Amino acid sequence: MASHKNVQIIRWVVIITSFIIVTLILWNTYDFFQKFKNEERAKMEILAGAYERFSAYDLNADFSLEDKIIGKNNNIPMIITNEKDSITLWANLDSIKIKKPTYLKKQLALMKGQNTPVTVSHKKGNTKQLIYYRDSDLLTKLKYYPIALILILFLFASVIYLFFKSNKIADQNKLWTGMARETAHQIGTPLSSLLGWIEILKLEKTDETIVKEIENDVNRLNTIAERFSKIGSIPILKKHNIVEATSSAFNYLKSRSSKQVVFNFKSINPEILVAINLQLFSWVIENLVKNAIDSMEGKGKIHLLITEDAKNVIIKITDTGKGIPKHLQQKIFSPGFTTKKRGWGLGLSLAKRIIEDYHNGKIAVLKSELKKGTTFIVVLKK
Repeated sequence: MASHKNVQIIRWVVIITSFIIVTLILWNTYDFFQKFKNEERAKMEILAGAYERFSAYDLNADFSLEDKIIGKNNNIPMIITNEKDSITLWANLDSIKIKKPTYLKKQLALMKGQNTPVTVSHKKGNTKQLIYYRDSDLLTKLKYYPIALILILFLFASVIYLFFKSNKIADQNKLWTGMARETAHQIGTPLSSLLGWIEILKLEKTDETIVKEIENDVNRLNTIAERFSKIGSIPILKKHNIVEATSSAFNYLKSRSSKQVVFNFKSINPEILVAINLQLFSWVIENLVKNAIDSMEGKGKIHLLITEDAKNVIIKITDTGKGIPKHLQQKIFSPGFTTKKRGWGLGLSLAKRIIEDYHNGKIAVLKSELKKGTTFIVVLKK
């Protein structure tokens, strides 16, 4: 308990420290951006002063400094207009796009929305010009730097989250595997005893029908124990007649279900050989059939159809139950998901794992209509 508490404290310290570091980086970036933007504004104001000096028309004056200032502006895109908003000069714009008639107007509109213009006052003639400008390419890149940083941190955090989540799931899987195997071990002891009692009942010449039913249920318990013992290990697949295996699991539940449920089994061929693990495959069929019975609340029809093509065996299980809403059709295979008041929500999750992970097949909801029923499909390679 103390160890878990320490881990929680360390986790929160790391999260808070990371948040502080990110906040400081973003703040420093924003501060640098504002300073850089102010510097560009100052350059434009100096440039405006240089243009004002040029307009003095003093032939004896030295304009070398002003000429140098104007020549040095080679990175801030700008457009100069007169008082009537007509463009008179531009600089640092795309030399290819400048030939398009609308390009300068679009750039001017962009500049007007981005920065306040700098006024150039000409003493002679008492006229004014306006210098419009937009952020330099370097400043534009700097503007998007925090967004890029946040995305990188988000991706990094996602990787860490998925790593911890996968570790947690792995630990949970180990726990479930251990519990399943322990359950199988615990069931084994009373099973051995029950098998002995069945032999005694046979010797006592008890009604064969009763003994047979007890024997079937004991065998069923033995099958369940075998299934649980296989969880967490790679099952051995052998060629079996999938029609017979499916029929056996189907009929077992048929004999133990309400008479108000009509069971219908059909296969286009009496024998189709497929490499399966018999115990685990029958578990899938039983889970799907029990799920169908539950959805019908003990009254309705269940139809199981087995077909095949050149490569696959297709099993469809259709019920006349309440149906599954579209937004839940993917979630029903998630561990722990259930719409029932009782249950662990593991049946369909185990069925998916058995078919897809162990048998390299597919299982899905083929179709479902509310208040009309659902069809599950299982596809296995022959």
